Amino acid sequence: MSELEKRIRKKSLLSRVMKPEDTIKFFKEAGAGEKVLDLGWSGFTPVGYPKVVPIALADYVEQNGLQGKWKFNLFIVASVGVETEDRWAQLDMIDRRWPYQTGKNIQKAINAGKIRFGSKHLSMFAQDLKYGFYTKDRGGKLDFALIEASAITEDGGIVLAGSVGSAPEIIDIADKIIVEINTGVPSFEGMHDILSTDLPPYRKPYLITKVNDRIGYTYVPCDHDKIIAIVESKMPDNGRALTPPDELSKTIAGHIMEFFKHEVKMGRLPKNLLPLQSGVGNIANAIVGGFVDGDFENLMVWTEVLQDTMLDLFDTGKLSFASATSLSLSNDGFKRFFDKFEEYKSKIVLRPQQISNNPELIRRLGCIGMNTPVEFDIYAHANSECVAGVRMINGLGGSGDFERNAYLSIMHAPSCRATKTDEFGISTVVPKASHIDHTEHDIDVLVTEQGLADLRGLAPKDRAREIINKCAHPAYKDYLLDYLERAEKQTGYAHEPHLLDECFKMHISLQQNGTMRFWEVK
Repeated sequence: MSELEKRIRKKSLLSRVMKPEDTIKFFKEAGAGEKVLDLGWSGFTPVGYPKVVPIALADYVEQNGLQGKWKFNLFIVASVGVETEDRWAQLDMIDRRWPYQTGKNIQKAINAGKIRFGSKHLSMFAQDLKYGFYTKDRGGKLDFALIEASAITEDGGIVLAGSVGSAPEIIDIADKIIVEINTGVPSFEGMHDILSTDLPPYRKPYLITKVNDRIGYTYVPCDHDKIIAIVESKMPDNGRALTPPDELSKTIAGHIMEFFKHEVKMGRLPKNLLPLQSGVGNIANAIVGGFVDGDFENLMVWTEVLQDTMLDLFDTGKLSFASATSLSLSNDGFKRFFDKFEEYKSKIVLRPQQISNNPELIRRLGCIGMNTPVEFDIYAHANSECVAGVRMINGLGGSGDFERNAYLSIMHAPSCRATKTDEFGISTVVPKASHIDHTEHDIDVLVTEQGLADLRGLAPKDRAREIINKCAHPAYKDYLLDYLERAEKQTGYAHEPHLLDECFKMHISLQQNGTMRFWEVK
């Protein structure tokens, strides 16, 4: 018996096994080329996403000159591998895309107006998808679900792979399902905690009071009659590579560790802190690395993604349990994970993002949210997705779910970034954020390598001085203080003073001169 046959425990479905290229007929029959089809994919960050069918579709379009003629609306909860959706963007196969993405080609197409993209809080995307808000014209349904799985149970339930995301909602509302069973990785059965929620007014509370509570199934219940094809895949996830933590990231992590020690000393945090959430990227990875070398023990994690340093934290014995919706590991991280698969598996649960990012649970558990913005302003409004207020990077992601609802809402970033013409050319601290994803009401603490600003209990003008003095780079500090003082005088010391004719002057200078330091331009 082949490995694929072992993974398909509902034997009546074996007759639906086919090659990736054999699935093309289903898209033709559904009207591909005549209308834009609505597709939902599994995956969250480049993990647990369908691979061989999207690649087969891209090959077919490329080989038959169908670029721009076969288009699809993609509803994928987070980024997936560049070999799939980024290639689709290059082949002009995407009309609409929600709610988060990664890849040079797709970002270029979004910012050129070729792909209609919408960003959304990830906890809300899952429920709004189930509500039918994204496909109102066809009764809230999707034409197809493309799902990576690691097994199918005896009753047709789908055992997902290294992520959950919005796969349960996508499976539920899709008319037809194509399952890719990845036999190149072990079965993840037992790692998932799947609960499909009812629609209002019948929704019930999530009965989770501890990070390691379980309330659902280890598989996604599925009407197996909707499964029209099963395809074998052996392709690994295209893991996100991370650079080793640099001194700047380590300094930011050090400020946060000292802050936590102080909060424990003052009685505002227990000795093992509260459940930790950490965003994606190198700074977030470095901050988790700070716990590896730190004094805190018996830690718990309630987050969206587990990055490589979470494995380090497990190996030290300081991390007891982690709940997430995706294993966002690098290729080396996946090798480590599979080498000790049973050990890690017993300490991790993967949940739907509607649960991992749920505001009710984040507040109940008292999570500590830590995320990286593009910029923040002197009154603590933060921009997570749009450079200069207009150019989309990836999307909002789940940072807002945590920043709005966490016990402690922390945002961290370098104080400035270099441009081609100025080593201090872009300041993270600006007079007024050019795009706002997180308001001043959401953020408790801002951190750069310069220092940490504790904003709790501070009025706006007090916050502004704390942020400038603690977080701004010396190349910008004097200007920002001068701006604040002049704004106070000109507005009669208003609640949040601004010079409306100057508040975006740093951004304009960056566009025109390659530096925000307009006072240095000759």
